[in-house]
Amino acid sequence: MTNELSFKPLKRNLWTDFEELFGPRGACAGCWCMFWKLRGKAFEEASGSETRQMHKSIVDSGVSTGLLAYLHGEVVGWVAVEPRSSYPKLAHSRLLKPVDDKPVWSVTCFFVAKRFRKMRITVALLKAAVDHVRTQGGRIVEGYPVEAKESLPATTVYTGTASAFQQAGFQEVARRSSTRPIFRYIID
Repeated sequence: MTNELSFKPLKRNLWTDFEELFGPRGACAGCWCMFWKLRGKAFEEASGSETRQMHKSIVDSGVSTGLLAYLHGEVVGWVAVEPRSSYPKLAHSRLLKPVDDKPVWSVTCFFVAKRFRKMRITVALLKAAVDHVRTQGGRIVEGYPVEAKESLPATTVYTGTASAFQQAGFQEVARRSSTRPIFRYIID
C-alpha cells in the first residue's frame, strides 16, 4: 500500500487538505504543528484557532512547512520538515541541542489519519522527506523520535518512533536521554 502513496509539499492551494487531515481540533489538541515553532509561554498561550492561523500565515507567505501524503487522492498523512532554524524550540532544548554546527533539516512531527495508522505510512513519509530535502539542496535530515519499548498512543509519538527512522535508513547520532535519540540521514 505504501508504494501507492503520493506526496505533495504543503502550499496555500493544499491548506484545505491539511485542515481535513488535522480535523477541527488541529491534530494533537490544537497544536496545528506549531509546537516546535513557538517557545514556552508563546505556545501555551496560543491554542486551536490561533495556532491554526499562525501556521496558515506561514504557508500563505510561500513557505512549505512539510509534506502531505495521499492515497488514491485522499489525504492520509503529514510530516513537518524544514531547516532546523525554523524551529526555535529546538534551539533551546537541552536534550535535542545541535549535534554539531552542520546545517540540517529537521523532521519534527507526524500525523497519520487514524484509520491509516500502523501501515508504515510514517516510514514512507520519512523517505519522502529525505527526497524533498534533496530537491531543496539539503544534505542532512535529522529527527527526534521516541524510543518506544511498547505500543504508545499516537499523541505521545508525534515525533515518530526510533524504529520508523531506522526502517527509513536513518542512523542514530546522539542520545542524551534513554528515550529521545537523535537520528540523521546523510544525503549523498
